[in-house]
Amino acid sequence: MKNFLHEFFGQSDEVEFVNFSLAHFLPILLMVGLILLISRYREQIASWKHEPKIRYALAFAMIISEMSYYWRLIALPELGPNPVDHLPITVCGWVVIFGSYMVLTKSQSLFDFCYFWLFSGTVFALITPTVITYTGPLRFRYYQFWLEHTLGYITVFYMIFVHKMRPTIKSFVRAYIGLGVLAVVAYAANTIIGPGANYLFMAKPEDTPSILDILPPIFAVRILIMAAAVTVLFVLAYLPWYLIDRKARMQGNTKNKTQGEIDCEQI
Repeated sequence: MKNFLHEFFGQSDEVEFVNFSLAHFLPILLMVGLILLISRYREQIASWKHEPKIRYALAFAMIISEMSYYWRLIALPELGPNPVDHLPITVCGWVVIFGSYMVLTKSQSLFDFCYFWLFSGTVFALITPTVITYTGPLRFRYYQFWLEHTLGYITVFYMIFVHKMRPTIKSFVRAYIGLGVLAVVAYAANTIIGPGANYLFMAKPEDTPSILDILPPIFAVRILIMAAAVTVLFVLAYLPWYLIDRKARMQGNTKNKTQGEIDCEQI
């Protein structure tokens, strides 16, 4: 039993997880499938008397997926890295924390943070999940990682489809400033903790292959490129809603114009 626990909760010395493999795509496909089901049955879910229980379950799953990672590091320190180097000073970590409270309280402010932070930060973890390179489908960390990083998207789309939440320009500004504050905290943590800490990937490239490998190791240049990329992703995340609002305004103007023409004819 002890050997099993060490195997399941530990990690390998060799690469077990390969990017763009079945083990990579399957969790993402399951996430997309669940989001499509939520969209398909959104009216039924919204009117169901037990709907709050779904939100409670989502919040519970998100918190457990986040906390279990630290429980593992504390309970079995010989199997993982130093917990101090892996505090929740990350976009993904705070999306889980904010998201769990968002579904409980239906908070628009927390939705704003979750929506933009998901599509500007967590998306990179889905593209190249570098932190699980040495933990495949036979390891606890594999399932903890995918639950943590897919539940955020499921929760946000649940609030969009079922509770009609959406981002606004104010949401954009609020989330952007909030991410800037988190970046300052991450920089301070990297400086205080020293080698080993790499919050928001600001200190150095990761040891395992990542989409962020294209960034130079020079701090100032690295930060500028990351800030530019995040800005572009924020804009892309808001673009669908801007286009929806623009279309609605155009249709409203056309309707008003047509109504005006009818009124003139009646006169």
